[in-house]
Amino acid sequence: MKRIVVGIDGSDESIKALRWAIDEAQLRAATVEALCAWTYPYAAGDGFGTMAVAFDPKDLAAGAASTLETAIAAACPDPALRATIERRIVEDRPAHALITESDGAELLVVGSRGHGSFAGLLLGSVSLHVVTHCKCPVVVIRSTGE
Repeated sequence: MKRIVVGIDGSDESIKALRWAIDEAQLRAATVEALCAWTYPYAAGDGFGTMAVAFDPKDLAAGAASTLETAIAAACPDPALRATIERRIVEDRPAHALITESDGAELLVVGSRGHGSFAGLLLGSVSLHVVTHCKCPVVVIRSTGE
């Protein structure tokens, strides 16, 4: 079955990317796989390395799942269509997770800038990384400035 992978981080751009992917999937008779990646946070240590910050990984995964569900609800008002979207929560760096999931996909769709970038960038670091390393065609949905 054809599948379209979409990177979700909860930003407006990722919600627009999901909306676009849903429309495109209907044209291509493909499934939509919405992916939200999370990583365990580390803080600078004593100059010799990093140290883990005290977080429960279950809470981090639950936060990613909540972000994903909120984005899906915002992008897709139709409950029947929402139910067809495959959900993936992955413990990995976002760019790496998306590149891995792109193997065998029809398309990978991402927003141009997510929560991790700062104002003024034309293309976010995750978007740029997947465009240059992805295993399938990539669509980057840019903000329209609305």
